Amino acid sequence: MADFPRIQVYQKMLETGIIPIFYHPDVEICKGVIKTCFDAGLRVFEFTNRGDHAHELFSDLHRYVVKELPGMIIGTGSVIDAQTAVLYIQLGSNFIVSPLLDESTARVCNRRKVAWIPGTGSVTEISRAEELGAEIIKIFPGGAVGGPKFISAVRGPMPWVSLMPTSGVEPTEESIKTWFQNGAVCIGIGTQLFTKQIIEKHDWSHLKENIIRTIEIVKKYKK
Repeated sequence: MADFPRIQVYQKMLETGIIPIFYHPDVEICKGVIKTCFDAGLRVFEFTNRGDHAHELFSDLHRYVVKELPGMIIGTGSVIDAQTAVLYIQLGSNFIVSPLLDESTARVCNRRKVAWIPGTGSVTEISRAEELGAEIIKIFPGGAVGGPKFISAVRGPMPWVSLMPTSGVEPTEESIKTWFQNGAVCIGIGTQLFTKQIIEKHDWSHLKENIIRTIEIVKKYKK
């Protein structure tokens, strides 16, 4: 079961303003990345459900986090159906992120009081996600569905929505500034932050510097 109440999870996401997104088939690399995120000041981490036996990898990573990184909220992304959501919730996932809007997944998460962040790409999907109980709604793929201006346009008639873009977000001041100034409440960043070169070299010190710099940019522009 989840280690943190969903209200606390949502609050931490909004407070932090950035959710790192990562997957690697080597659990030791995953541990290195999540510890670096923790040391840099992040307290939310999205493990991507990708590849064979990904749930077994998550289970090992969750145990490591509980033991070594107190206060780190680890959840699961790329969950596309209720069965997969149940599996990860049983393994300790504190939140479920999807690339799409699946109502059966919403019901499972709501029943277990686990934070659910569905992926949407239209005003209709955003509205339906809110009806199903989503507090923070993912815009995916953020760059392809209209970019920052899409969020600004949606918040015109729906100023209460809390939107989190992923895909199309870069860890640069210009990109982060533009997303937040157009109404994003937090952002998801993956491969743009965890570059292939950094991962191959296990260059955790460089990664930590990049994360700290990104956090400072987010603090500067997040409302």
